[in-house]
Amino acid sequence: LRQLIPLLKARGLRISVIKHAHHHFELDFPGKDSYELRKAGADQTVICTTTRMALITEFDAPSAEPDLQQIIDMLDTRRVDMVLVEGYKDIHFPKIELHRATLDRPFLYQNDPSVIALACDDSPPEGIKIPVLDINDVETIANFIYTDFYSAA
Repeated sequence: LRQLIPLLKARGLRISVIKHAHHHFELDFPGKDSYELRKAGADQTVICTTTRMALITEFDAPSAEPDLQQIIDMLDTRRVDMVLVEGYKDIHFPKIELHRATLDRPFLYQNDPSVIALACDDSPPEGIKIPVLDINDVETIANFIYTDFYSAA
């Protein structure tokens, strides 16, 4: 995504990104007012400047994690043309499967009809019926997203 976003931005698209993390993360640090307010018990904290804003929400339990649609609903989609999502592979939405042979994992597209293309670094299985892209050719992936997905929508 780090290489893809600038290419989509160069085509004039405004991009949001949602990334699912499988581990704990911190955006805030001890000594910062926002950190201390959260530690004092604030359930939500918004940090806002003239150039950036962040919303931090504390969950009571792991099951309180919002689903993908709830997260998308939190975005100001008037400000963007496209939302890129990393993770959430079990949710059905249009996606490009990234497959590296060295990871020795099964292909997802075979059991997920929401995969619209496969980007891989090896020969794809015979009989594949979706577009196949070179995972190392980010320009081609950007063209596919812009031409075949964004412009077609």
